[in-house]
Amino acid sequence: MAAAESDREVPSALCTEFLNFSVKDTASKWLQVTDLYKEVYHHLARYVPKIYCLGPNLNPQSEDLLAQMLLQAPLEWYLCGEDPSTGLAKLEQNNQPSQLCGHVFKVGEPTYSCRECAADPTCVLCMQCFLGSVHKEHRYRMTTSGGGGFCDCGDTEAWKKGPYCQKHEPNISDSCHEDPLAHLSTDMIARCYNVFSIVLKYAVDMLTWDKEDELPPGLEPPDRSDSYYCMLFNDEVHTYEQVIYTLQKAVNCTQKEAVSFATTVDRDGRKSVRFGDFAFCELAKSVIVRNTSRQSKPLRVQVMHSSVVAHQCFALKALHWLGHVIGYSDALRRILCQVGLERGPEGENSSLVDTLMLCDSKMWKGARNVYHQLFMSSLLMDLKYKKLFAIQFAKARMLITEENLMTTIIRTFVDHLRHRDLQGRFQFERYTAQQAFKFRRVQSLIGDLKYVLISRPTEWSDQLREKFLEGLDTFLELLKCMQGMDPVVRQVGQHIEMEPEWEAAFTLQMKLTHIISMIQEWCATDERVLIEAYKKCLTALTHCHSGFADGEQPITLSMCGHSVDTIRYCVSQEKVSIHLPVSRLLAGLHVLLSKMEVAYRFPEQLPLSELSPPMLIEHPLRCLVLCAQVHAGMWRRNGFSLVNQVVHSVLWLQIYYYHNVKCRVEMFDKDLIMLQAGASMMDPNHFLMIVLSRFELYHIFSSADCRKRYNRETANKDVVQQNNTLTEEMLHLIMMVVGERFEAGIGQVEGCDEIKREILHQLCIRPMAHSELVKALPENENKETGMERVIDCVASFKKPGVTGRGLYELRPECAKQFNLYFHHYSRADQSKAEEAQRKLKRQNGEDTALPPPVLPPFCPLFASLVNILQCDVLLGMLGAVLQWAVEPSAGHWSESMLQRVLHLIGMALLEERQQLENSSEDNDFNFTLKMSRPGEAPSNTASVLALLENLQNAPHLEVHKDMIRWLLKTEAGIKTLRERSASTSTVTASGSRGQEETACDKDKAERKRKAEMARLRREKVMAQMSEMQRHFINENKELFQQSLEELDASTSTSLEHSPTSSDAALVCVGPRRSRPREKRQVVTCILCQEEQEIRADGKAMVLAAFVQRSTVMSKNRKRPPHDPKRYDPLFMHPDLSFGTHTGSCGHIMHSHCWQRYSEAVQAKEQRRQQRLRVHTSYDVGNGEFLCPLCECLSNTVIPLLPRTKGSSSCEQPGLGQWLKTSGQQIKAMHSAHRKLQPVSTVEETVEEECPAPEVFTVNYIPTNPYSSTIKEMLTTFGTATYKVGLKVHPNEQDPRIPIMCWGSCAYTIQSIERLLVDEKKPLFGSLPCRQDECLSSLARFGSACWTAACQPTVQGHFIRLVAALIPDPLVEASPCILDVDMLHLLVSVVLSYGSVHSQDSSGLSVDAVQLHLFHLITVAHMVQILLTSGPEEVTMEQESGEAERGEEEGACRLYNTLRTHVGSSLPEVGSGWHLWRCVKTGILPYLRGAALFFHHLNGVPAPPELHALCPGQWEVLCGYLSLPSNLLQLFHSQQELLEPLLHGWCTHPGVQQTLQGGGVLVSFPRESNSLIDLPDDYSALINQASSFTCPKSGGDKSRAPTLCLVCGSMLCSQSYCCQTELEGEDVGACTAHTFACGAGVGIFLRVRESQVLFLAGKTKGCFYAPPYLDDYGETDQGLRRGNPLHLCHERYRKIQKLWRQHSITEEIGHAQEANQTLVGIDWQHL
Repeated sequence: MAAAESDREVPSALCTEFLNFSVKDTASKWLQVTDLYKEVYHHLARYVPKIYCLGPNLNPQSEDLLAQMLLQAPLEWYLCGEDPSTGLAKLEQNNQPSQLCGHVFKVGEPTYSCRECAADPTCVLCMQCFLGSVHKEHRYRMTTSGGGGFCDCGDTEAWKKGPYCQKHEPNISDSCHEDPLAHLSTDMIARCYNVFSIVLKYAVDMLTWDKEDELPPGLEPPDRSDSYYCMLFNDEVHTYEQVIYTLQKAVNCTQKEAVSFATTVDRDGRKSVRFGDFAFCELAKSVIVRNTSRQSKPLRVQVMHSSVVAHQCFALKALHWLGHVIGYSDALRRILCQVGLERGPEGENSSLVDTLMLCDSKMWKGARNVYHQLFMSSLLMDLKYKKLFAIQFAKARMLITEENLMTTIIRTFVDHLRHRDLQGRFQFERYTAQQAFKFRRVQSLIGDLKYVLISRPTEWSDQLREKFLEGLDTFLELLKCMQGMDPVVRQVGQHIEMEPEWEAAFTLQMKLTHIISMIQEWCATDERVLIEAYKKCLTALTHCHSGFADGEQPITLSMCGHSVDTIRYCVSQEKVSIHLPVSRLLAGLHVLLSKMEVAYRFPEQLPLSELSPPMLIEHPLRCLVLCAQVHAGMWRRNGFSLVNQVVHSVLWLQIYYYHNVKCRVEMFDKDLIMLQAGASMMDPNHFLMIVLSRFELYHIFSSADCRKRYNRETANKDVVQQNNTLTEEMLHLIMMVVGERFEAGIGQVEGCDEIKREILHQLCIRPMAHSELVKALPENENKETGMERVIDCVASFKKPGVTGRGLYELRPECAKQFNLYFHHYSRADQSKAEEAQRKLKRQNGEDTALPPPVLPPFCPLFASLVNILQCDVLLGMLGAVLQWAVEPSAGHWSESMLQRVLHLIGMALLEERQQLENSSEDNDFNFTLKMSRPGEAPSNTASVLALLENLQNAPHLEVHKDMIRWLLKTEAGIKTLRERSASTSTVTASGSRGQEETACDKDKAERKRKAEMARLRREKVMAQMSEMQRHFINENKELFQQSLEELDASTSTSLEHSPTSSDAALVCVGPRRSRPREKRQVVTCILCQEEQEIRADGKAMVLAAFVQRSTVMSKNRKRPPHDPKRYDPLFMHPDLSFGTHTGSCGHIMHSHCWQRYSEAVQAKEQRRQQRLRVHTSYDVGNGEFLCPLCECLSNTVIPLLPRTKGSSSCEQPGLGQWLKTSGQQIKAMHSAHRKLQPVSTVEETVEEECPAPEVFTVNYIPTNPYSSTIKEMLTTFGTATYKVGLKVHPNEQDPRIPIMCWGSCAYTIQSIERLLVDEKKPLFGSLPCRQDECLSSLARFGSACWTAACQPTVQGHFIRLVAALIPDPLVEASPCILDVDMLHLLVSVVLSYGSVHSQDSSGLSVDAVQLHLFHLITVAHMVQILLTSGPEEVTMEQESGEAERGEEEGACRLYNTLRTHVGSSLPEVGSGWHLWRCVKTGILPYLRGAALFFHHLNGVPAPPELHALCPGQWEVLCGYLSLPSNLLQLFHSQQELLEPLLHGWCTHPGVQQTLQGGGVLVSFPRESNSLIDLPDDYSALINQASSFTCPKSGGDKSRAPTLCLVCGSMLCSQSYCCQTELEGEDVGACTAHTFACGAGVGIFLRVRESQVLFLAGKTKGCFYAPPYLDDYGETDQGLRRGNPLHLCHERYRKIQKLWRQHSITEEIGHAQEANQTLVGIDWQHL
């Protein structure tokens, strides 16, 4: 109450002052005073506390109004020197609009960045500027803004080209450099300066004010009250739940209030949670602090005096006002910029802008947002002051030159990482959580460094070179601290101190990857910088390796007549680190020396002679050996030791990242380059011996008789396996050192060749989607891979279908460039690629050899690397492995090892052939000579060539024969080439090629012969199997005959479509109904596999079914949900606002088998719930279960019943006779029912009893034809439909059960009929078996359900249903004809008639009654259609034939009869053609539904014409339904009988009321409902969502705007603010909406995530692929890739089909079963 009173007092307290206050006088007074600062502060001190913060509940509307009148208006008067409305308008008129757009983005608004033209990814355009720019034709990236950024249109520094959109294009006539202040008078400038200085200083002082109980000098209030606020601030530690719980305890509020407080704190950064005196607020503060300080630091809470809070509120308002005022004129903006950047009395960094930036982290979120927006609309919109501000903000690149920014950032960063080891390297292993948090914060500095380096200089000044190299020195200091950090040691024992911390080091590495690449790119733009950088980097590396040989024992290695001095070092015993950034930077710079030809042009300036190649290769080689050893399992010791498993898994992760695409460019790739650089400067034999030593394989290959001795070794099996893997890895490394030449500078290639090769090898694994390829390729600092430039050269794009993604497939001509040992393949990739390429070769009829590809030549700096292929040590190793393969008795070699050796030999042969073909001079590469030379005495080992020839016929090497054959052919070809080049001066390879071709032809002939033999063998085997099958069938004839009969019985439904008597027309209703031959219906139970005939007195067989409420066909979603207890569902309104749909998966069980299964599911669920408190995909408590066979969600079962037999020799009266008979029967039933009612009601009735017809026995109780199990199942399904359809608890006695079952049958038929129309399918023959079976079961169940209910009740329903057609004075409140859906009426009245017919012994035919009822309801529907038909359209009259003329005349006559009854409510229609067209189109859905109903009820096969979409359907349909094709004859032939009924229908008061707009008027035919139309471009949807505000948070932007695809409502999802209570539980906006819009089922599009959400009930949901695809045929859930998205109509239609089929719940069930993580999501909170 106190709060409310104080709110009311606000206007009255200020009333007098407000009336006496004159804005003009106040401004005039200010113009006279000498000390304006003091005067304005005095004014603010007086009025601000009277306007703001007068109670616990703020009133923003009145506060803003008063602030405008009393505070802002005088400032505007003073500023303009006249009425602001005039003064500001003049300023706006004289203003030149800015070339900068400066639009500030809202949360979630779409932003666009051009991948081709943006200076960096942060340069973005708003939607309007983008659509008017050249960039929409380029490759662009679309994202959603987090809010707060602004549009860079017009900023020439942000764009390489196209900086302006059409709107902001500068006018050439404008004087661009004209001073905007020139238009203002000196007085005006002075006044603006004064006002802006005072207001901005006031705002800055108040927003950076940190005292809680006093104000800055000059603002002390005249009268100080004892009112305080307990202010709660946001932090990054506490969760929503913690804050809500704490507030409930501290300030004694409800949960909803606490949620509102928490939401505001999270949004604005602070919120007052209590108002009162100091002690009252201090108490709340102590409770909050105490409750939140247990696990972490407490929430920040301050008790602030109300005047301080008031001034802070107005300070925010003042900043808003400044932003608003400077929008009128660039001149005002320029003055505000001057004021903001003017240096204060304290000297440097004392301007108001500096103060705000320095205090940024101390301010709350709301204040930060407001001043950021002011900066964007002022400083960043003025080109002159933007650069001055950039200097203050330390952003522009020129700062490398002027402010030495690069050095400053790196030093600041290094200073924060204080943990070092004895060698000065970073140590992360003992980081606490707090330090780790700080480390994450400090990483943002690396981002600053990235922006400094993002634009490479085109021209270098000496000063820029000096400052850049100075920055590089600092950067090298940082890298030196990383060189060798986090070393690991192989654990041999059990003990380890603690789990190694590795993530921080790798995070640092990943953050620096782009920085290192960018520094290399800077170096590449200037030769002098590159040379100096190379020297500095080499010095740093030498410093890191200063103790290289100290304490490490020197040794000499000898092998194959060569020896080398090195050190003894075992990776498996010593410390080794994966972090070597200094070595890797040097490797990158070394390549640049070659690429830029600096190494050849200025060799004297480079310290190449000082390089020590063994030192260069040592650490990278150790790193690669570590990877090999981990792969070989050497680091996994003591398998059961948990600690060692931890170390091993950590190492695995490190090696994974080492090779991973995010890190490999500056890790693995550079280590390989460093090995290439070192090896190119060494004797190849020396290099290989050092490699063997580091791989710990030297002892195996160096022994004189290694070829024999290694075979005889009886070593430990594990050691042998490890050595085999290490040998494979070492051979692979040699291949990579010699073969990886695709980086410009190492090989003679173009820049794009490297990316082409990456893509090619990815596509050799399998065809890939665009996003998969992008993930597999390294990105640059602008998140670009360069893929789009080259993809079309190597791949062709295959578009996606309705599911799946678009795929790139490798062009066939590129397959020859495939290298099985591509250096970026993982082992898994390699095996997949090998399998795929061999399969491709087999399909093309080629041999399966995968020879190495032809490689580009090396650059001169790396040219000597090819000699590794022909050096003695390698030949010795190759020979050893081949010798082991010749004698495979011991397992001391592997096929992978041999495969690598063959690949290396292939590489050497191709290198030789290439050199022979390309150069006419003598070259010294002669591998063929060396491979054919045997070993020297005394061993006299076989030559490599001889061993290959030996292996060609080895039976155990079948897989490698094609490769060996290729090698021998290539070797022979090279020999021929050498001989030819020796014998003749012209070098030609045609001879060798001819020889190869001849050999190739022989190979093909051999393969053809083998294939033919295999085909003959297959045919022989198939013939034998076929003979055995025939023999078996003959032996078991009887068994097969029986099965065939049963098969015939079980497929009776499909055979029904071929009628027995083709001459007679098929009729499904009435006395002339066709009588199909009765067949035994035998089905099999899916649970026990037993067969069972369906009989009325047999065991019950049931069909798994799912009943759900539905609004899919609703024409009135605004109808409020009914009260389940009082609702009478007998008549369905034509708007079909709510219905009950039944679907089935079509699987059949015995009822007792299903009951046992159901009990087992319930028992299992009870046990599971005791263990785990999570949901499953089905709710057992709600009767749900999964079909035992297909796991389709079900919640009940439908009993299968035999077809009811109709007698053909019954009495068939005409309409008049039937009306009379039925009238008598109804009166008799009325009398009988009255006797059953309580006495008091009977006394009231004064009518005399009506005697029943003699043949109608009212009291006769017929015998129930069904067995007990079938009766039980009738009750089960009836109760389930009632329970789900009305959302009530089960009650077997409720009279509404049969009504709900009939309604479900009618609704399901209507739903299926609409679906068939929408999909343009014929009425019969196109339904899946499961829907066919479901409809049959529903119709037959409906006709039998009265047997399980109280007979008088069902008869009462029949009486009321008939009364809607034939007025009955004893039935009250019959609905008007416009309020009844006729198909529902037809189904209900036909199915309920069984309860009446059972007591009729007159021999009256059921068929005759069905036909009369059907004809009567059809006439009623025609009347309904004519009453609701709209005014005639102005169309061309169609020429009508004789028959049509009769129909048109009939329609006119009936319409005019209706007009006589209804009067002026019906417009006059002159066109009979229009009326007949209305009737015909309007009644067709009803007739199609009736045909489906009677077909399934009576089992009459449909005519073949209705199995296809062919002309003449109308006549066939009418004939099948026993109707005349001119439906109006139904009325005119019986006009005398129907006229009174027509009069009764039309004079019902409800008809007049509805026609005059008093109710929901539904016109026919009802259009099928569709999901809403979506825009083609997804950004239009994002734009729409960005302007959507949360309806409950006072204009706050919604964080998760979600669009309902059914009705188009935008909702604020997944937020506390919009939670509502539903059935006693808090649910999110989407869940609440599903119950209002979709009867519990919802389809939503989460706009910010580009994700479709399916919801069903409160506990079920799943995410579904959105219908928006990019140009590569992929969805982008989460908008991570940012490619433009466009609507795929096929996919949207698929979602729509799921909805129309009522399959959303089923889809959710399948998704949750497939992905268990979906089950754990709290869907009700979305």
